[in-house]
Amino acid sequence: MLIVYGGLFFAMFFRIFVIQASGQVEGQALAAKAAAKYERSKVISANRGKILDRQGQVIAEDTINYRLVAVISPKASEGTKTLMHVADKEKTAKILAKYLSISEKDIFDKLNSKAKNAQGNEIRQVEFGAAGRNISHGVMEKISSEKLPGIIFMEETKRFYPNGTFASNLIGLAQRDTQQDGQTRTVGKMGLESIYNKELSGTDGRVQYKSDLWGYLLPNSDKMVEPAKDGADVYLTIDKTIQNFLEDSMSKVYKKYNPESMVAVVANPKTGEILAVSQRPTYNPQDGTGLENSWLNQLTELTIEPGSTMKTFTLAAAVEEEKWFPNATFQSGQYTVLDRTIRDSNQVGWGNISYLEGIQRSSNVGMAHLLKLMGDDTFISYMKKFGFGEKTGIDLPNEATGQILDKYPINRVTTTYGQGSTVTPIQLIQAVSAIANDGKMMQPYVIEKIVNPNTKKIVKENTPTIKGQPISGKTAKEVREILASTIYSEKGTGQNFASKEYEVSGKTGTAQIPNASGGYSWGKNEFLYSFLGMAPANDPQLVMYIAVEKPKLGPTEFGSEPTATVFNTVMGSSLKYLNIKPQQIKKTNSLTMENLNGQLVEEVEKEFEENGIETVIIGNGDKIIDQYPAEKSEVLSGGYVFLKTDGDSKVPDFTDWSLRNVLTYQTMSGANIEINGEGYVQKQSIKAGTVLNANKKIILKMKKPEESYK
Repeated sequence: MLIVYGGLFFAMFFRIFVIQASGQVEGQALAAKAAAKYERSKVISANRGKILDRQGQVIAEDTINYRLVAVISPKASEGTKTLMHVADKEKTAKILAKYLSISEKDIFDKLNSKAKNAQGNEIRQVEFGAAGRNISHGVMEKISSEKLPGIIFMEETKRFYPNGTFASNLIGLAQRDTQQDGQTRTVGKMGLESIYNKELSGTDGRVQYKSDLWGYLLPNSDKMVEPAKDGADVYLTIDKTIQNFLEDSMSKVYKKYNPESMVAVVANPKTGEILAVSQRPTYNPQDGTGLENSWLNQLTELTIEPGSTMKTFTLAAAVEEEKWFPNATFQSGQYTVLDRTIRDSNQVGWGNISYLEGIQRSSNVGMAHLLKLMGDDTFISYMKKFGFGEKTGIDLPNEATGQILDKYPINRVTTTYGQGSTVTPIQLIQAVSAIANDGKMMQPYVIEKIVNPNTKKIVKENTPTIKGQPISGKTAKEVREILASTIYSEKGTGQNFASKEYEVSGKTGTAQIPNASGGYSWGKNEFLYSFLGMAPANDPQLVMYIAVEKPKLGPTEFGSEPTATVFNTVMGSSLKYLNIKPQQIKKTNSLTMENLNGQLVEEVEKEFEENGIETVIIGNGDKIIDQYPAEKSEVLSGGYVFLKTDGDSKVPDFTDWSLRNVLTYQTMSGANIEINGEGYVQKQSIKAGTVLNANKKIILKMKKPEESYK
């Protein structure tokens, strides 16, 4: 036995000697091992940047919340003079139940937990699930004031969205996530939070120091600190006030009509800045409500058949190409393209009508005739100039391109009135900016600037960009006036969008929705109703697009009612908010004729001009002696009024005159006119401005609209 003990003692003595001599155990340096044991390193988390609106109002920011932990092991109080664990469990449960959304009994049961950890030891602390998380600073202070032993709070960072549902599919969502390095950080999961995650996240710092056995900093020891670099603040072009107008209106319409989906966007046509955007269904990033039904950002990722809103650009192309003859007429109802027939919305049309009335009534057949006048290639070239079929380049990902169908003749015809070809809402906003901004088409954008929060230095800044100029300023102005007549005319399809304070210009749309079998759905509630508009019409400050898919309409309700509710509310409120003075609205589309005999020509002519009505003066006298149309007749904007005075007359410019206008002039002036052909005047034998001679024949060559493209 002594020999055994002696051997053990000798082995132990030899082992100690080796350690002392070499300073190593199993090849590892003891000094290094000891130093490493007490060398501490902690991450200094960078603050995530804020997302703000154009005025600096917070849309998303990090906030500090608290997680409640209850220490239940008596061992925590060993060696201390004060209690460090929950000793009075009944009292603690009763008090906590006042502040947490959990019952007193459930709290008490938790505090009495006998659960064990993976090593088989009794757990030292417990938590209370969702009821014990996301505790505000105020509630934390109230619980702390109760001075409950063993109750501690762990500080946590959470992304806060103070506005709830607010451009949610644009802003996106950021959540706490455990990274590969084991650190928990706020990470963008959707929308701008994801796209600009790198800029918003910043860079974490680190502190290294030596500690004692318990982890506390040793006196006189050095610290190595690498500071964190906070994330940048992202300022949007969104205006919080206008966005709230839009969200409120969208919610009311969504609740009332229960459509399958809605999308709306408001922009500044002079800069391309997106001021508000919303969709339904959507979600609340604060609590995740509705997230499962709203992954798509409809503004840029949704492709739709635009319906009659596309007529805006067909009209603009025709005006620019000088193929728009407002008083020329065509037979509405139906139009044949090879073996296919297209029809107006009422299937039968309105008889022989002018092109102006055609656009006011939203005639598909009228658009087909304009296509013939322009030529297919010219029309398609304008669609490309307006940016359709390609990305706008907005500063958002996953932008769809849509498709302009032009392979077959029927495709080109249906594209004129928005069927078959597809576009995105943001493409429509970009294109209509050219109409509103005197021909200059502005590229849309949502990021105003990115700013370093510490230095306030601008890291990145977007400025307005002209994407192209598909039409002239003169054409843009004329198109706005024509589109205003679709709203204020008694024949117009857009009467629901008329404002009493700001003149609105725009175009309604009713698009059939493709079904799974390759055709289109039918039925009162089976359409995509939309409106693409601007105001004030003479100098638009805002443009807006609103689309509502398959609203549940009542027996007497029309598809324009849900879209008009959103547009009228948001446009009117936004213009007032922007301090745009209300206007005196005149129905520039029509005028009821008075008895003008004896009135001064100059004064009457000025009034007609202000209402968009052309006057033909027969004679060179000062006072009117005859008129057409007669008293109490209605004259549409773009129409003609003939005023006869004393004295000599001059030959007018007959270009684009209809047969009816020519015959009216002939009757009132006594001119000798020979008419060749049908339709509207293309050429005249005597130059305009020549003194009229009743004995000299004026020969007018006329053509039908459909013949003009040949």
